[in-house]
Parts: sequence; C-alpha cells; structure tokens
Amino acid sequence: MAKEPSSALQRRPLTLRDVSDASGVSEMTVSRVLRNRGDVSGATRERVLAAARELGYVPNRIAGALASQRVNLVAVIIPSLSNMVFPEVLTGVSEVLEDTGLQPVVGVTNYSPEREEKVLYEMLSWRPSGIIIAGLERSHAARAMLENAGIPIVEIMDVDGTPVDNAVGISHRRAGRHMAEAIVAAGYRRIGFLGTMMPYDHRARKRLEGFESALIAAGLTVEDREFYSGGSALLKGREMTETILSRSPDLDFLYYSNDLIGAGGLLWCLNHAIEVPEKVGLAGFNGVELVQGLPCHLATMDACRLEIGRKAAEIVAGKRADGAMSGLVIELEPKLEPGDTIRRR
Repeated sequence: MAKEPSSALQRRPLTLRDVSDASGVSEMTVSRVLRNRGDVSGATRERVLAAARELGYVPNRIAGALASQRVNLVAVIIPSLSNMVFPEVLTGVSEVLEDTGLQPVVGVTNYSPEREEKVLYEMLSWRPSGIIIAGLERSHAARAMLENAGIPIVEIMDVDGTPVDNAVGISHRRAGRHMAEAIVAAGYRRIGFLGTMMPYDHRARKRLEGFESALIAAGLTVEDREFYSGGSALLKGREMTETILSRSPDLDFLYYSNDLIGAGGLLWCLNHAIEVPEKVGLAGFNGVELVQGLPCHLATMDACRLEIGRKAAEIVAGKRADGAMSGLVIELEPKLEPGDTIRRR
C-alpha cells in the first residue's frame, strides 16, 4: 500500500494564529484587518494583508455568519447561461458589488419553475445578503420563500407585474407596442412573428401581447407565426425563416422574439437574394453585440441589460443615493435601433 507523502499528512487549514505569527501582530488585530473592522494603522493593515496573501489564507466566512446569520453572498438567479442576454446583466451586478465585500453567486433555472424552486431553496439555505432573480412570474412556493427571506429581493428584466419586493427592468408590453408602431409607420402590412414557445418565457409572451395590441389598433394582425422550443440559435432562425416564408411568401415583415434567431433569419434572406428591407423587413429584440457584426445591422431594441444589473446590485448593496432598499420599481426605457432592416420613410 503506497504511503501518503508526509507533506500531505501535515496539511491543515490555516488559522488566524498562522497569520498572526507571520505578521507579528495579535490575532485580534488580524481579525479586525480581515473583517475591515476597527481602527488599525495603514502600515499594520498592509503587513497583515501581505502575510495573508503570502500564506494563502482564506477567512472562514461560515464561522462569521453563525453570529450575523448572513454570508457576504448575493444570489443571482437567471434562466440561462447560453442566452447572450444574461452575461451583460451579470457584468452590471459585478461592477457595482466589486468594492462592497459582497460576491455574486449564480444559479441557473433553465426556464423551469421546478428548477427555480430548487435553486432558490439551496441559495437561501446559505443565508445570502440579497437575491437578484430574473422575472416576476413564479410558483407559489418560490414566491413564499422570497416573501419570507428577510433580505433585499430584486426581480429583474420585467416590470409588467407585481414584485415581491423590488423590481428593475423594462415594460415588455410597451417594448412590443413600440416595435409594432415603428413597423407600421414604415409601411409594412403583412407581418409574421417568429419566437419561442412561451409557457415559461413570460417576457417574450408580453412583448407579443404588446406587439399584437398595437397592430390591432392599426387595423392589422399577425398573419402567420412560427414557434420553436429549446435554446435560441442562428441555425434555428434560418430554419424558421425558411419555413414561414415558404408557407406565407407574401409576408413583408418578420418580427423575431430575440436577436439570435433574427440574425439567422437575416442571413437566410441574404443567402437567398431576398431584398432586405425593401421586400421583407426584419427586427429582433435585446440589442446584443452580435447584430453589429452582420453584413447589415438587424433592427432591434436595447433591453438595458447592463443598467438593469447595476441598479439591482445598488439596491442589494445599499448604494442608492436615497438609501432605499425596499418597495422600489425602476422602469428603464428600451431604445429602438432601426438598423438597416426597417425601411426609412
């Protein structure tokens, strides 16, 4: 039987005493420095931090949390990591939390209410300092957990509904209406919609509701629809565009529920010599950077993702100028970017 190396047998978790011995100050002073508490001189602070770095010491936050009943984590719960929308939200959250001592920890629900309940339960069991969670619609159990968490809760991306505590986002119904009004104003009349199946993508559903309401006000309707399930992809957008235009060749505008399938649709049209935007106009949603690298710019709507992340983190971290951490609904205004795929009049 092979012997374990003696160095491995000697390994043990480092303690405050190790940092104290290495820096030449008391354990109490080390604790104050590492918790950023108390009056400690700059020179002493630097000596302690240098010793801790050299040793590779990491404080035991769980021990501190036993007294405070909170850890310095902010749970950020999102539907997907493959969707290009959410990394920018996470960037905004991280930028604001960077100098607060709070760290974001990400959970992914895959648009499943059951999965959301499990992720939320696990996150809350660690007693985080706040929750940032996408959307407003959730199961009774998930909402009950949020209502009784006793910490700042920020629901993001959407304001069309009643939040548990705080909400930061855009009105998706208003965004859909604005897009429809721009399409009608450009002279398009035979309009198709392409998007995800929407039992759980509530924000896409609300955009379509707003879109249809504006078309009805103009005496128009969505004349054909093509839905898909699963993740968004360029290939999916190409396939859906071919299907809907084969079935309804007289359509003169295609509205996609997101930029990724819209970009696939644009590439399909260009590959098949369909004149865009003269013969067929196109528009997506979200304003992702991908559309800037296409042969022509896809019309889209900036969903304010970075700013949503920042403002949500400001609430959780208590960094708002007014100090408010509860009962806030912050609605941001998405910007229509007509690009090159809507006719200009």
